[in-house]
Amino acid sequence: MHQVLNLKGKPMLEVDKTVARWLKTNTFHHSEFWDMQELIRAKERAGISISLCIPTLNEEKTIGKEIIVFKSELMDRYPFVDEIAVIDSGSTDNTIEIAASYGADTYLSAEILPEHGFKAGKGENLWKAIHQLKGDVICYVDADIKNIHPKFVTGLVAPLLYRPEVQYVKAFYDRPLALSEGLRPSGGGRVTEILVRPLFSIFFPELTALMQPLSGEYAVRRGLLETLPFPIGYGVETSHLIDVFRTHGLDAFAQTDLDRRVHRNQSTIDLGKMSFGILQAFLNRLRHYDIVSELPEVNGMFRQLQAEGRCYEMLNREIIEEERPPMVNLPEYRERHGRD
Repeated sequence: MHQVLNLKGKPMLEVDKTVARWLKTNTFHHSEFWDMQELIRAKERAGISISLCIPTLNEEKTIGKEIIVFKSELMDRYPFVDEIAVIDSGSTDNTIEIAASYGADTYLSAEILPEHGFKAGKGENLWKAIHQLKGDVICYVDADIKNIHPKFVTGLVAPLLYRPEVQYVKAFYDRPLALSEGLRPSGGGRVTEILVRPLFSIFFPELTALMQPLSGEYAVRRGLLETLPFPIGYGVETSHLIDVFRTHGLDAFAQTDLDRRVHRNQSTIDLGKMSFGILQAFLNRLRHYDIVSELPEVNGMFRQLQAEGRCYEMLNREIIEEERPPMVNLPEYRERHGRD
């Protein structure tokens, strides 16, 4: 009887066993970390400082509540987070003013490392946060969460405090959907299930263990973050997972169930743009690791159609997943953070 192999020749049964083991040992529920006093003791034992980064672009409706919850519970009431920072892409609403009024440190991405220019994109904000913030661990949380709670930080940072071998912790959660009785939407969103999970299944099947690889909430050790290249757009999370898996293996990851996340849903048009950027980043990784030979150069023009009555229009948008280099390669960063 022949074993089924994946593209790299590894028996799929072995992959399935690896995933099953990892799900048991490296998947947590936020309720395991309910005791804040114990978390603070664990933080002190580990000698780790924690920075919370919230990347923003026009999030005035939700950013205030996030800052209030995180600062009141994780700084004022319990000394768990050492700094809360908003890194903004150039909001045209009152995002920055609101965040600052509630006590967050606020920075414009364009003003961080100005000698390296500014590129619009979420990945750009995340990359520049590594330079600007001080923590040994950086916890990224999206700015559009309506049911914000301290667990969005404690649930992600805690595995790093108790498991020194873990480097990168991702969030997963339910979304409000109509479901059959007793079933939970344990997978990711539409882009994950339609694009990313199929690609991972073919090329990196171990990474299918991650419930929501595209979640915007994750905590990472600085020593790892500073070594990663950063696509400036939506491909940043996918690229990180592949790079960390290739260099450190599946056991460098953990994931935490945060129960539920309520946020705005994006249109199909916007999800198409996101998918196009992610696919570019994914193909770049296949080329980088020489997994698929003779890949053509990626065409950066994304074409979508819209119809109004009998009028049909092609919408063209150039989406190029440029990459920022590993932060540790920058002399300015090495000087600021004592890496020389």
